[in-house]
Amino acid sequence: MGQIKVDYDVAGIKGLCVITPSVHGDKRGYFSETYNQRDMNEAGLNYTFVQDNQSSSTKGVLRGLHFQINHPQTKLVRVIRGAVYDVAVDVRKGSETFGKYYGLIMTEDNHKQFLIPKGFAHGFLVLSDFAEFCYKCDDFWHPNDEGGIIYNDPDINISWPEVNVSLNIIERDRNLPTLKGAVLP
Repeated sequence: MGQIKVDYDVAGIKGLCVITPSVHGDKRGYFSETYNQRDMNEAGLNYTFVQDNQSSSTKGVLRGLHFQINHPQTKLVRVIRGAVYDVAVDVRKGSETFGKYYGLIMTEDNHKQFLIPKGFAHGFLVLSDFAEFCYKCDDFWHPNDEGGIIYNDPDINISWPEVNVSLNIIERDRNLPTLKGAVLP
């Protein structure tokens, strides 16, 4: 394999991968190839990404948990500035890990990337004063196809880190259903 290290099926959840690219640093700074289709294919991660997205948020912003219902997306996410706690929840009907989540801290310094396949709800909480978050998607966004799960669903019981500020969550995300009440992909 080329310039990436892949941890497959993290937390025993089939399909979730944490990818760490090689980072080459010296007194000038660093260089890292953040995406290489050949390396991904050699790692068995055969996706064709069609859309790149970027967001900026301040500390305490919680986005999610989101998915598309009829046009599910595989996402490859990373942080280019700051730090976030990123979460994926298995919402694949019939999956042995249905309702289980995995979360990891991603920062501009650890360079970790999170591959979240179709069939997962996704969200993140900003831990630093400011964060920029980038992700690739293998299907286009369809604004009338959005689904989601409330971030504090007691059955999923995500252990969100403390951020010492009030959570900043938009009204739409505050009104998402629990996993039991959600329309799933």
